[in-house]
Amino acid sequence: MSDAATRCFRPATGEPPAARRALIGLAFAGLAVLVFAPLAAVFAEALADGLGPSLKSLASPDARAAVRLTLTIAAISVPLNAVFGIAAAWFITKFDFRAKAFLITLIDLPFSVSPVVAGLCIVLMFGTDSLVGGWLVAQGRPVVFALPGIVLATMFVTFPFVARELIPVMIEQGRAEEEAALTLGASGWRTFRTVTLPNIRWALLYGVLLCNARAMGEFGAVSVVSGKIRGQTATMPTTIEMLYQEYLPVAAFSLAAVLALLALATLLLKTALELRHADQLAAAHRH
Repeated sequence: MSDAATRCFRPATGEPPAARRALIGLAFAGLAVLVFAPLAAVFAEALADGLGPSLKSLASPDARAAVRLTLTIAAISVPLNAVFGIAAAWFITKFDFRAKAFLITLIDLPFSVSPVVAGLCIVLMFGTDSLVGGWLVAQGRPVVFALPGIVLATMFVTFPFVARELIPVMIEQGRAEEEAALTLGASGWRTFRTVTLPNIRWALLYGVLLCNARAMGEFGAVSVVSGKIRGQTATMPTTIEMLYQEYLPVAAFSLAAVLALLALATLLLKTALELRHADQLAAAHRH
């Protein structure tokens, strides 16, 4: 190819410096408006009357109960969703069957269904007017307006995160390594523990972290099934809403700041693990 023809073409990423700076500036401006500014406003409102009133509001029984309940729900729903996500991803990627596309659609269903609708479905299934719900209430084990209903609602909303992180990775890796392990006499559990799990551990970790962040911040479905009973079924997001509606901005934004800090801690943990295990991540991507 001649020099003139070569000069007619340039790399797709070879933008002029001014264009690169403009694109970077636009990205940072978008982040500033959509992410950094709202977070800064939350912390500014929380500390509007000083640190003392903010800490006092967080020390109230209702705030402590909301934090405790939110962490409890995440501690229950995230491991269960991790198990279900691994099972769903394994079934979809390791077996061939006609309804595979339909099953993947069902996994994505919580992304398209409103959380409020999901909460209403749980109320219809397990409320006191339903057959199952009425029987459970008679046995002293209610689901709606109790911890089980909140866990179910949170699990429904957060279910796709783990499975959706695992499915592309497991499809890319194929079945050759598992089939070789089985041929050499390894059991199914040993094959999963020694072959599959090491290959998917980073995708599993990302899915779990995303699931955890979403579980702590879920509002729509939880607000329907919880009844928002202070000190009992009111999570951090629902408590924040009630405090704000009661014209208690310092208390509301202080609890919102704690919720934001929990989400940031999740993000920092993900970043720290990426930096610490950068070599292993690069090797995993190469394979």
